[in-house]
Amino acid sequence: MNLRNLFSVALLLAFGIVSSGISSADETQVVSSNKTGQPNILWLVSEDNGPQLGCYGDSYADTPNIDALATKSLRYQTCWSNAPVCAPARTTLISGMYATSLGGHHMRSGVTLPSDMKLYPQLLREAGYYCTNHTKTDYNFTSQEAGWHESGKKAHYKSRPTKETPFFHIFNFTITHESKIRVRPHTLVHDPAKAPLPAYHPDTPEVRHDWAQYYDKMTAMDREVGKALRELEEAGLADSTIVFYYGDHGSGMPRSKRWPFDSGLRVPLLVHVPEAFRSLAPADYSNGGVTSRKVAFVDFAPTLCSLAGLEAPTNMQGVAFAGAKAKPEKDYLFGYRGRMDERIDLVRSVTNGRYVYMRHFYPDRPYLKHVDFMFETPTTSVWKAMFDAGELNESQAKFWQNKPYEELFDLQSDPDEVDNIAADPNQKAKLDELRSALKDWMVSTADMGLFPEAEMHRVADKTSPREFALSGQIDFTRLVNAAWDATSGDLSANSLLELASDEQPVFRFWGARGLALKGETASLLPLMQDDSPSVAVAACDGILSSGQKEMHQQASDRLLELANVKDYGHYVATAALNVIDMRVPKSESVKARLAELPRSFDPPERVGGYVGRLLDHMAQP
Repeated sequence: MNLRNLFSVALLLAFGIVSSGISSADETQVVSSNKTGQPNILWLVSEDNGPQLGCYGDSYADTPNIDALATKSLRYQTCWSNAPVCAPARTTLISGMYATSLGGHHMRSGVTLPSDMKLYPQLLREAGYYCTNHTKTDYNFTSQEAGWHESGKKAHYKSRPTKETPFFHIFNFTITHESKIRVRPHTLVHDPAKAPLPAYHPDTPEVRHDWAQYYDKMTAMDREVGKALRELEEAGLADSTIVFYYGDHGSGMPRSKRWPFDSGLRVPLLVHVPEAFRSLAPADYSNGGVTSRKVAFVDFAPTLCSLAGLEAPTNMQGVAFAGAKAKPEKDYLFGYRGRMDERIDLVRSVTNGRYVYMRHFYPDRPYLKHVDFMFETPTTSVWKAMFDAGELNESQAKFWQNKPYEELFDLQSDPDEVDNIAADPNQKAKLDELRSALKDWMVSTADMGLFPEAEMHRVADKTSPREFALSGQIDFTRLVNAAWDATSGDLSANSLLELASDEQPVFRFWGARGLALKGETASLLPLMQDDSPSVAVAACDGILSSGQKEMHQQASDRLLELANVKDYGHYVATAALNVIDMRVPKSESVKARLAELPRSFDPPERVGGYVGRLLDHMAQP
């Protein structure tokens, strides 16, 4: 914590302005406020922010309330949100499962859950808890009903039926959301000249203003946290309530949010356990303590079960890090990126706490593509304009260029993750270790992200993606190896042709992707008419990225056909439009055909606007 914040915290505590998160009564005398002996549990959740807090050593931050809570809590150095954007991250939280196992890893794509699966509010209710959520749900499920007693702006633990009823409550603070850091006009409190800039952002007035405004919003959020803690204490509940404070994924600035780098996944996590329930605290707990234990959002639901005295359901893939059922620390944390709004991608990452390994399954596409919502932030626009003008250094320009198929970063020497050391022979052992850990995890968790989104919904049409994954119809060891080897260049043309002839469309898809990356254009021609539209899109992509221009018109025509949302649905149309935007020159005839395409058709609630966004973007000069 910086000196300014230490002084502020001392003053505020002295005058009772900042809540410490616990009662001022003698902690050895406190008892539970409910008859069950179960703790109350309060989650304080802030949006779109990493550990840019005084208690995490950030001298630019002004967060006295959270810093004061940290003096009475255990602070986690390494907590990953698993997904770097809200809906997949919350899907992971509410289920205790990796969103990739549920098919819920794409941004706002409704999937069906197994009929017998219970989310943590349902489990806590069965244990006697009153469960409320203020205010956000944002799960990637067909239904947003998760089992809350109440969810919305009026939801509050004060509404529980009796004072003895144990509660679980979430306060969600939206003031730090990405959309708030670009609102103008805004009178800055933090000095933009002193704003710490990551190595990948250019140093411009717009970038400095966005970062300073982000920190201003962090200070405003800190006040909301203080208000919630004071409210808890004034209600006489501080001595019986376990408090978590955490962010929902990395900062809303570009290349943090939406990207499974450490910058997009690392979040602050403080856990306060009052004396009355110290037996449920993490093994290394102490007031003001710091732990190096690695935890992730997938661990939160089983931890809730453990704190409530429940056995976590066997479907949960996380491990409890507190409570009576706490388990040993995991060796690795995992991250994932799927479709981000209207842009399709597939990235997986893993960390052991120091090193981050990242695997790209679309190495022929740039890191940052035009996402309409992201480009509303001034930093994004000026950054892209400077790239187009050739005004960026290597570290800054990298993220507008195509990706390698794999990357390795050392957070100790390269905290901004700009120096890929995967090719360094001195790092081969670490590279092999993390690569193997990631592949094994994708197999063991049945990663449904290896299915193109349209194909995933097709095969799970009469069931849920998770139930399909467990049905035995797909050999996930073979599938992971196929996707891995096809996109790394390790398969021969003959092996890719064999894969592209498989009876199962998902394997044909990866065969087409591999043939495209190898430049085997002639082999892709018949696949443009494949029964699976996803395979056809992949084949057209490969043809258009090749130098065989005599085939380009045929591929363009096929993609424009597949981009008709009325005929092929939103998932296929979105995939086709992604390729058209990257590969097809926007001649007047192409623009005319795009203008004739329908923008939506019986849209799924969560993804209905993305086709229209892509068409609007391509219609611009």
